[in-house]
Amino acid sequence: VVGPSLRAVGEWALRFDPFLHVRVGGLVRGTCWLILDGHEPVLLQEGDTFMLGNPPPYVLASALDASPRPAAPVWAGAEDEFVRIGPESEDDLYLCAGQIMFDEQNAALLTDLLPPLVIVRVADPHGRRLAQLIDLLATEVGVTAAGGPLVQNHLAQILLVHMLRAHAGQTDHPTGWLGALNEDGIGAALRAVHADVAHSWSLKELAEISHMSRSAFAQAFKSHVGVPPLEYLIQWRMSLARDALARDTLSISELAQATGYRSESAFSTAFRRVVGSSPAQFRHQARQLPRDRLSA
Repeated sequence: VVGPSLRAVGEWALRFDPFLHVRVGGLVRGTCWLILDGHEPVLLQEGDTFMLGNPPPYVLASALDASPRPAAPVWAGAEDEFVRIGPESEDDLYLCAGQIMFDEQNAALLTDLLPPLVIVRVADPHGRRLAQLIDLLATEVGVTAAGGPLVQNHLAQILLVHMLRAHAGQTDHPTGWLGALNEDGIGAALRAVHADVAHSWSLKELAEISHMSRSAFAQAFKSHVGVPPLEYLIQWRMSLARDALARDTLSISELAQATGYRSESAFSTAFRRVVGSSPAQFRHQARQLPRDRLSA
């Protein structure tokens, strides 16, 4: 969900409630303070970008001593994809942001790895590219053109990927699979699993891909990713299976083969152990969900 963008001039401050998943944004023009509960205030400058992961309440403000007001009613009054505070001015702040929502079943694969706040300065190695993406996103928000929402959503996703790359580059030891992808041995094994999830992977094969002994590979994998290699493989297969069942794109027998199980019963047993329901029950619930939302 992209926008609305914020244009503000004079003294102002907005307090945002906690939200799920990820918000990315940046300053096209001007400066402002980002004050996240439990963290030191950060002064954002033109070209800087930020990413918030499952954050606590936070404030955007023109000054640290500005008295904040709730952001929700101000955002609700947006017109033409813009929230305006104060008279229109060439010297106003221009902030463009988007919120990225994930399937709730799989969101923790990413959000558990992210800190509440990532800042990328325009002078950082990734900063100029991110600033260009923010500028492109702001341009799309500011015009009415065919395919606008599609372009905005794709730009927001590209922005997220580059923010994740920047975060991994800023952190000596990023946690989980995000950091493990940068490790030569462990990253090679992860990429192999992701590329062919239907293969009947063994610890020995994955260790050989990583050029390690089985014991060294198992220890290094768990240290970087947080779970043993074959447990990660099961969790990844079940994440893909949940997505396929929710989209209703494959039969259960086809899904069993696509995720590396020799029989539907073996797949169903693994699915029930990880998810807590049978594949058929999960698919039935997923089919009912849109109706429930419509009638709510």
